[in-house]
Amino acid sequence: MNVCIVGEGLTALSLAKSLINKKINVHYYHKSRNSNFSSNRTIGISKSNFEFFKEKIFQVSKNNYWKINRIEIYTDKINKENLLKFENNKKDLFYIIKNDELLKSLKSNLIKSKFFKKIILKKDINEDFLNKKEYDLIINCDANNFLAKKYFTKKIIKNYYNLAYTTILRHKKIENNIATQIFTKQGPIAFLPISNTETSVVYSIDIKNKKFDNIDVIDLINKNNPKYKINKIDKLNSFELSSSNLRNYYNKNILAFGDMLHRVHPLAGQGFNMTIRDLRILIKIIEDKIELGMQLDSQILDEFEKKTKDKNFVFSKAIDLIYEFFNFDKKVQSKSFSKILKGIGKNKRLNSYFIKLADTGMNF
Repeated sequence: MNVCIVGEGLTALSLAKSLINKKINVHYYHKSRNSNFSSNRTIGISKSNFEFFKEKIFQVSKNNYWKINRIEIYTDKINKENLLKFENNKKDLFYIIKNDELLKSLKSNLIKSKFFKKIILKKDINEDFLNKKEYDLIINCDANNFLAKKYFTKKIIKNYYNLAYTTILRHKKIENNIATQIFTKQGPIAFLPISNTETSVVYSIDIKNKKFDNIDVIDLINKNNPKYKINKIDKLNSFELSSSNLRNYYNKNILAFGDMLHRVHPLAGQGFNMTIRDLRILIKIIEDKIELGMQLDSQILDEFEKKTKDKNFVFSKAIDLIYEFFNFDKKVQSKSFSKILKGIGKNKRLNSYFIKLADTGMNF
């Protein structure tokens, strides 16, 4: 079987690695020779997804991830009093990984495989490429190329009018295994530990009515700093936030994948986790076909869409509902919503349910 993967980044490389692990030939098409990925971007991977990633995709080095065993959620409406707390008997809840380090490790590993071929695109893919019929499956992870614009334009889109600012705090050494999220008047800010002296920050700021420059953002980070004695704040990076859900996952033998299928607000840290869950299902379908000696063709894509599309849509809308809940709460003067959530947080059964939902999505 020959598979073409188009795009670049963590999703495309993880997909390529999972396929060559099954001895499937992969041609990896990307645009630039040296992609400039931000060094201060991090991803959170849930416990079950991380175990799958290590077993079925790539064995992440212990030096490249950091364990989180507790999540604390606050709102500045009740003077930063703890609103919700998630922990599982001190067991790991999820793991924080630096994007660029995992990308470099994956690239280094992939180029050693005889099943992997990297091809730099000098121009966009076009009809001539498709007419070659060289590949059994084409998987597109690039939302801005010819394939996306021709076959995958029908989607439900929502603009949050938010900018997500990311950076890394360099601070004095502390025991640093608790992730903190604060719902501020400007938007949610997350402090995600990546070592005892470093913490990643993701701040989603509402820009609909007011613009913020980098100095403003740094001031807000310092204002909402939960506990760190900061030595340095790295350069800020920013990107616009929107959500989207694709209506059709495939066309003939072309599959859309990753953020093309679903893009969600980062407040719950579920973007890449949703992609890993999709990958788990896709790989299981392929494994079953291989075991039965069946042809690997576009029927795989139809089965994949049926097993993932509805769950992804519902899960995406649930994340959007969380955003809208806190977005509404910050606009009103009453503290009643915050107090209701605080009461929910004390319910052990609900607490356990939310932990499982964040860990496995809708697959438990």
